[in-house]
Amino acid sequence: MFTGPLERCFGGSGNYGNELLWHVDLKPHASGDYSIAVVQANSLLEDQGQVFTSPSATYVGVYDGHGGPEASRFVAHHLFPFLHKFATEQGGLSTDVIRKAFDATEEEFLHLVKRSWTTQPQIASVGSCCLVGAISNGVLYVANLGDSRAVLGKKVSQGKTSTSVVAERLSTDHNVSIEEVRKEVAALHPDDSHIVVYTRGVWRIKGIIQVSRSIGDVYLKKPEFNRAPLFQQFGLPVPLKRPVMTAEPSILVRQLKPQDQFLIFASDGLWEQLSDETAVDIVMKNPRTGIAKRLVRAALREAAKKREMKYDDIKRIEKGVRRHFHDDITVIVMYLDHPQGSSNSRFKDHSVVDCTSAPVDIFLDTDEAQC
Repeated sequence: MFTGPLERCFGGSGNYGNELLWHVDLKPHASGDYSIAVVQANSLLEDQGQVFTSPSATYVGVYDGHGGPEASRFVAHHLFPFLHKFATEQGGLSTDVIRKAFDATEEEFLHLVKRSWTTQPQIASVGSCCLVGAISNGVLYVANLGDSRAVLGKKVSQGKTSTSVVAERLSTDHNVSIEEVRKEVAALHPDDSHIVVYTRGVWRIKGIIQVSRSIGDVYLKKPEFNRAPLFQQFGLPVPLKRPVMTAEPSILVRQLKPQDQFLIFASDGLWEQLSDETAVDIVMKNPRTGIAKRLVRAALREAAKKREMKYDDIKRIEKGVRRHFHDDITVIVMYLDHPQGSSNSRFKDHSVVDCTSAPVDIFLDTDEAQC
């Protein structure tokens, strides 16, 4: 559908560390610099992350899969090209362009499910949260499905002589652990008193899933896929009268201001361990090189502390088993401060377009094919 530099999003890029994570310490974008890091906990990496940069626009994507890696990988291949296509057709970014890109990605995944249904029925039960940031002409767009999160670090005045950097959440968590989201889901299903139930220690839609919006999860959106052969392998079907999840993103539009210092985009694996304020504090107080990796390590230390373990202990746990201690974590930090003399000076060349994509799976052996 799209050829050129954007294709580089679709293969692994950057450098592999010698621990259990992958990272790019610092690269330029038109408004500053960015850093990205990923740590894998699942047997197959279900998080995907990517950054597309050009002189005119920057796209950031964090896709947190569930039920398998297929949906998050699919989003990583399709969403940015759709954004580019619709933005080109309509003369720039807008909320309409973003909604169309999300709708088109959802529709394409539905087509994949239909094609694969007879041979791979489990594809109907795979989904992905989807968090996208886009910056163009000094305007920031944040679009979200699920419970990945975007947090802004911004300067505020404290009296006449001092300032501090505070956290401002820019995305909406679509997770029924939040009472407001439970009420929203219940209001959409007034004839179903069991639309959200408390089971296995948390609130879940139909006792199955915590997030209320996603790409995929077709069996919870289309009744025709909520049947055999899927449930010959995966248990009893849940009767559906109508979709119990949607792919309608929440979208925030914000004119960037001089006091806006940086953005943190991360999957919920980070936010399960660190508060918005703690994450912003870490970014504010540390060097920008390798800052995403620093946030991941801070989250892993918190996960280790909860189990009365050390960070070095958790580093030695194998993939799959590690999921009992923490989730896959993807973190992208975007600085917004146009630093003088920084490496982003190369964006004076208006032909420069670049894309960084996290690996499909950090632990793939070198002789395995990249998906």
